[in-house]
Amino acid sequence: FSSQTITGNFANVIHGLNANHLTDQVIQRSKRMILDTLGVGLLGTSTEVCHKVTQYSKIYSSDISSTIWGHLDFRLPPLYAAFVNGVAVHSMDFDDTWHPATHPSGAVLPAVIALAEAFPREKKISGLDLLLAFNVGIEVQGRLLRFSSEARNIPKRY
Repeated sequence: FSSQTITGNFANVIHGLNANHLTDQVIQRSKRMILDTLGVGLLGTSTEVCHKVTQYSKIYSSDISSTIWGHLDFRLPPLYAAFVNGVAVHSMDFDDTWHPATHPSGAVLPAVIALAEAFPREKKISGLDLLLAFNVGIEVQGRLLRFSSEARNIPKRY
């Protein structure tokens, strides 16, 4: 990407981030957001919509798999594990919220965890790397939200 464009500049910032950029305050807040999201997601696994997407996703398989929260004996390809776990989080609608309206952790955490689980054993990422990926996902979502004129007008539509 060219650094002369907004997208190029954005990509360069993201690419340059590392775990040293995480302050103690960011780490503590991230852990709280993750714990909240996992709790809401586990509760959400009991919802009808989560049962439906789980049943739908069972038709997919691959050599690489990730955990479906609340189901230790059932795994799916990372894409579908992230989908099912994200639906579980959002189905309760108690996950964290920003203004304008978005639920950052419910979209980011299931994807980050599914991808982290997909790494081979010899290349597993550290907890700090997972926190960095989580925060990069939150940052990307927040910046995309700020770039969106439609997102800024959501409160006016309701």
